[in-house]
Amino acid sequence: MSSTAAPQQNPAPTAAPRVAMLGLGSMNGAILAGLLASSVQPEDVVATTRSTATAQARAQEHGVTVLAEAEDPQANQIAAGQADIIFLGVKPHGIVDLAGSIADSLKPDAVVVSVAAAISVEMLQGALGQGQPVIRSMPNTPLSVGLGVVGLVPGTHASESDTRRVQDLLAACGTVHVIEESQIDALTGISGSGPAYAFYLAEQMAEAGVRLGLDPALAADLAAQTVYGAGKMLVSGDGTADAAALRKAVCSPNGTTERAIDAFDEHGFPAAVAAAVTASATRSAEITDELRNAR
Repeated sequence: MSSTAAPQQNPAPTAAPRVAMLGLGSMNGAILAGLLASSVQPEDVVATTRSTATAQARAQEHGVTVLAEAEDPQANQIAAGQADIIFLGVKPHGIVDLAGSIADSLKPDAVVVSVAAAISVEMLQGALGQGQPVIRSMPNTPLSVGLGVVGLVPGTHASESDTRRVQDLLAACGTVHVIEESQIDALTGISGSGPAYAFYLAEQMAEAGVRLGLDPALAADLAAQTVYGAGKMLVSGDGTADAAALRKAVCSPNGTTERAIDAFDEHGFPAAVAAAVTASATRSAEITDELRNAR
């Protein structure tokens, strides 16, 4: 008697998560741009803004459904109720109230992700229903070009599966790190605020070039492309490039670059960078305390 093996069944494809972006400020806007540039389809996204004009402009820009609170006061509740992952992207002082306003509209397994600085997991969980999965995040704006960095802090009720869903979604437009909440202020000081440091460096390089006689447009392009190229070198290959080793490789003994680095050290560049990162991290912690004490 011959036997025939049963045909192998392929697993059913996993449905794409439905995403809600409540608020389309700079950070949620950067996340949305990055998601749409990856594998997320516009029909899987619904967003909200306050004004009708902004909603129309963002809908045309991104090709997604955007609801305006000015037209429907329940816009946030409607968007959140449809979603599997909800990004809260309003100003920090409004995050807790926004979370509370959508609590009764959420699916039980929907994951709420705050992208606002300084809003603790405890604050978010207190505003939402018991057991609702919550993740605190600190992204940065290069997510909009697929080169962002995101720190994720899972809340008490966020399972590994919940965290993985958000991690997988954001990994398409940046590098994602799951961290302890005690580390998030430091991460804010380095990567959250960090793009501004790089822009400031490029700005100052260009201005120095103009003072040396270069055309402003040429100086700006030289600075921008140099910062971009150096960044690419840092993350090329297996991603383990060492910044100090790369710097030393450019510094020929008694050459032009060594002289420039000596000038940086002489004028306190390392101390200035350390002070900037610390100031950002400290301010993040201060805002958390201010918001907690205000409630």
